[in-house]
Amino acid sequence: MKDKSVAGELHRDRSDALTPIPDELVDHLYAVIMAGGVGSRLWPRSRSATPKQFLDLLGSRTMLQETVDRIQPLIPLERVLVVVSEEHAGTVRTQVDGLPAENIIVEPGPRGTAPCIGLAATVLLERDPEATMAVCPADHVISDAAGFRQAIAAAAQIAQDDYLVTLGITPDHPHVGYGYIQRGASLGEVLGTPAFQVKRFTEKPDTATAQHFVDSLEYYWNGGIFIWRAGTILTAVEMLLPRLHGELQPVASAWHSPDRMEVLGAAWNRVPRTTIDYGIMEKATRVAVVPVDIGWDDVGNWATLSAMVDGDEKGNAVHGSGHPLLLETADTYVYTSAGRLVATVGLEGFVVVDTPDALLICPKDRAQDVREAVDRLKDDGLQEYL
Repeated sequence: MKDKSVAGELHRDRSDALTPIPDELVDHLYAVIMAGGVGSRLWPRSRSATPKQFLDLLGSRTMLQETVDRIQPLIPLERVLVVVSEEHAGTVRTQVDGLPAENIIVEPGPRGTAPCIGLAATVLLERDPEATMAVCPADHVISDAAGFRQAIAAAAQIAQDDYLVTLGITPDHPHVGYGYIQRGASLGEVLGTPAFQVKRFTEKPDTATAQHFVDSLEYYWNGGIFIWRAGTILTAVEMLLPRLHGELQPVASAWHSPDRMEVLGAAWNRVPRTTIDYGIMEKATRVAVVPVDIGWDDVGNWATLSAMVDGDEKGNAVHGSGHPLLLETADTYVYTSAGRLVATVGLEGFVVVDTPDALLICPKDRAQDVREAVDRLKDDGLQEYL
């Protein structure tokens, strides 16, 4: 077990001292890392066999490994759970050395974040009736890890009053690809961190509305990071998603039996698809937000990834193992891994991603549309490229 003093020693990443976290809270705090999804907008690197969360997109560590590293000074590995598909469970075992086998929760199939989180909460409640869970996607970049942990700790404290808590990312521009959270009444400061009730959630707005949100200073990006007591979220599921709650009951009863996967598989076939935002957060009444400015990005496409790679004096960013030849080229991201020369002439504002069996070339401002290429490959039955 980790020495409890480490839990209060959150100050590894920045110079200012951070508020220590009560030991009694830390002892029942768990991380639930959602490691599903394919990340199709990062094709052709991110594919069904190797989704982006299992890739080292920015350094020597994969996104999953970075997520585990980020949380561990607060939550020890024995209280880190990873929800993943059966296809990628082995990858989790390989990439997260020392993760207990029982901490890998195999999801029979994609059903959205609400069933995924409901399953994790069901497992945790069986394990620890006092469990508080911090739910984190496996494919985010956060540069201020200490600030992230401080916010998680504050949110966990708020969650003890049966709030459903989310981290609100302070926006620095009017992004139309994210949902927004409007803050309501202040809840004061918790562990030195301000917190607010949530007034409303708004799904991806148009540019003018997003600009209004940013200018108002009342709105935050919805980063999909949640903190709550396992019992609280399951009560909300029972009230707002009763069909899902009903399917989880036999799973809870069978979790420690040899029939676990059979029972789970049968239940999963009947579980309705829905997200935690639409199914729970937008309808619940006791919801809180902890605003954060932690260098967050969801690395949603090649344009956002390219902005994280240092560029040259012309704004060109080169990534991967090759040495491309860039002539009269500016503001262009080039990834090479195929062992062949990539040359560009007269490009500006482009993404070039070269892999052994597929090449992507697109303008940065169309990076969101890479998913359309993936959809076409599916329609054409070209599974070998997916």
